[in-house]
Amino acid sequence: MIVVTGATGNIGRPLTQALADAGRQVTAVSRHEAAVPDGVRHLTADLNEPAGLKPALDGAKALFLLLSGDLHATGANPADIIRQAADSGVRRVVLLSTLGVVTRPFGHTRIAMRALEDTLRESGLEWAVLRPGGFASNALWWAESVRAHQVVAAPFGDIGVPIIDPADIAEVAAACLLEDQHAGGIYELTGPEVITPRQQAAAIATALGSPVAFQELTREEAATAMTRSMPAELANDTLDILGSPNAAELRVSPDVRKVLGRAPRSFADWAARHVAAFR
Repeated sequence: MIVVTGATGNIGRPLTQALADAGRQVTAVSRHEAAVPDGVRHLTADLNEPAGLKPALDGAKALFLLLSGDLHATGANPADIIRQAADSGVRRVVLLSTLGVVTRPFGHTRIAMRALEDTLRESGLEWAVLRPGGFASNALWWAESVRAHQVVAAPFGDIGVPIIDPADIAEVAAACLLEDQHAGGIYELTGPEVITPRQQAAAIATALGSPVAFQELTREEAATAMTRSMPAELANDTLDILGSPNAAELRVSPDVRKVLGRAPRSFADWAARHVAAFR
């Protein structure tokens, strides 16, 4: 049995499907009820309360751990999840971390994630750590404005980073859960090229087959919009990266190819597969 947390999100959903397609028993864990692939068991649990994961972890041999906002919730102690997994007999944990633990290690978010990485490495379990950069799926923030006004509004229109398709993260996670050679691996996951917001807007337009304009926002305008859906600290951290990426954040990593034997998918590929969201 393999347990997937965050199982209904942009990474967890394709990961759950990939594991089911590989013939593995899967327990999909999410905070709310949701549809899952045929043959997959679904359980609701709040990762802020690790004891609630016990029914999912009993009998499991591997765990994909995606915390998202649960890492920073009041009173959260995500290290308890790793201890709960070990106590339940889980042998392998694949942790979704962030590239920021090496590119900008001193922010509160990255300090907390680095501490969780350290806890996992010291746990006695088999482990692998995935460190993605920016996600192609963040472009879904623009879906409403594209549908309504044929406009992408974003800051730093001509500054890019090598964003990654979440489906590639899911495939790498599946390999780490299923294949022994990835034990102890730390993989930095990026897309195949640096791409700017203006170029992303053009790729969405190509996928749609109709024009999409680009409107450049100031940093302040972007921060106001972002803090409606995320903590201000995280919004500002994200804008720091988008506005002034350092050399490590601009680097195109070879790790997707190393694990999967192929290049990572392009943003244009992601846009073509998700074009319905922008119609």
